[in-house]
Amino acid sequence: MTTSVSDAPETRGHLARLWAFAISAEARPARLGFLGAVLIAAGGLGAGSTRLHDPLLESLHMSWLRFGHGLVLSSILLWGGVAVMLLAWLWLGRRVVDRTATQYTMLATTGFWLVPLLLSAPVFSRDTYSYLAQGALLRDGFDPYVVGPVENVNSLLDNVSPIWTTTTAPYGPAFILVAKFVTMIVGNNVVGGTMLLRLCMLPGLALLIWATPRVARHLGANPAAALWICVLNPLVIIHLMGGVHNEMLMVGLMMAAIALTFGGRPILGVGFIATAVAVKATAGIALPFMVWVWMRRLRDTRGYGPVPAFAFATAASVVIFGAVFAVLSLLAGVGLGWLTALAGSVKIINWLTLPTAFANVINALVGTVMQVNFYAVLEITRIIGIAIIAITLPLLWWRFRHTDREALVGTTLAMGVVVLFVPAALPWYYTWPLATLSTLWQSRTAVALIAGFSTWIMVIFKPDGSHGMYSLLQVALATGCATLAWYLLSRAPEEPAGHDGRAV
Repeated sequence: MTTSVSDAPETRGHLARLWAFAISAEARPARLGFLGAVLIAAGGLGAGSTRLHDPLLESLHMSWLRFGHGLVLSSILLWGGVAVMLLAWLWLGRRVVDRTATQYTMLATTGFWLVPLLLSAPVFSRDTYSYLAQGALLRDGFDPYVVGPVENVNSLLDNVSPIWTTTTAPYGPAFILVAKFVTMIVGNNVVGGTMLLRLCMLPGLALLIWATPRVARHLGANPAAALWICVLNPLVIIHLMGGVHNEMLMVGLMMAAIALTFGGRPILGVGFIATAVAVKATAGIALPFMVWVWMRRLRDTRGYGPVPAFAFATAASVVIFGAVFAVLSLLAGVGLGWLTALAGSVKIINWLTLPTAFANVINALVGTVMQVNFYAVLEITRIIGIAIIAITLPLLWWRFRHTDREALVGTTLAMGVVVLFVPAALPWYYTWPLATLSTLWQSRTAVALIAGFSTWIMVIFKPDGSHGMYSLLQVALATGCATLAWYLLSRAPEEPAGHDGRAV
């Protein structure tokens, strides 16, 4: 009873602070972004990645939103919402540049922008339907690492993209377990499953919000700027949360692992990295770099020699990682078959990775004078890309080993190399390096370039999950929007004289 009484004034204080923020001039970008999120949620009913047969819209007599003039209206609402959210983000970015934005502003704004999207249909991706179908496989006694969703005939299959119905799950046991529990609770109800699965992403967002400021302060960076880059970024708010992507869990767990390791709790850090890898394998890139951090701590605080410190940190990391991963695999009742399914991304062909981009360029240029087998060229460029990754990652690991900052720089560069040179990428893949980059690169130039790049990726993809990279009109539109975003922030006034930018 005492606890509840003492908590009441604190709760009222938080609500009073939030209300004061909501009606203040400081919250104008938050209120504008809220409007944008509402428009996205409304437009997403018709123009988002909606179900092929949607009894919910039919029962509400709103199926007309998905066809003809209704689809045009829905598209206008959704794209209008995206434009409004981008403007709100850029407006807030100008405050990041002059360092007048506080950490609390970023946290409160996240809530404003997120709430409407929690109620929206999936936008810019249909992956949530694949997640549910894969979870149903495990629920119904199938091994999702051996068979694709097509083997488990149910209504969920109606909404899975055809190329993924025969593909085995490329996700780790922790995420497959989450998807299984969601389908156990809601059955084959796609609407309920989508909403619940999106709620399951919230812990990832919460961990990202918790960890990012800690990592930023550890490195002497601005926590508010870091949150602007990797939490309020439309690629996170709209794609990861609005689109329902398991990257949200993976990135949040990975950043929490880095924060814990930097904070002197490497055992927990390795455990969090293992859990992140059990969602999606990419998080494993951070582990070798965190071994350097643990090694230095053993050397500097416990008097270990460099070699014994490295040996202990490496061995302990392997044991902890293996134990956590084994437990999660046992709980899910699956093995390591998901690793072979990672190659399924070769089915994706777009310009977001250099091997595919080069293959397209070669096809376009050489094809004017002689016949070119595009897929043969693509296979060669992708092999070269994998070779570049295999050579570059160990070199980065060895080069960036001397300080905590270097370890994070190495992690960021390694993730950047992977995203750029893997056979195929999707827009939300770029949230991997953005999370760690947010605490390293915060100058006006950096903020402007990140804004331009994020805007281009946001606009080049369509609300139904397809991309417009082969449409000159959409490429021109995305490039124009990106240039405008870059210009607005590259000309933003910088930190006023005498302002230390440390307000929270």
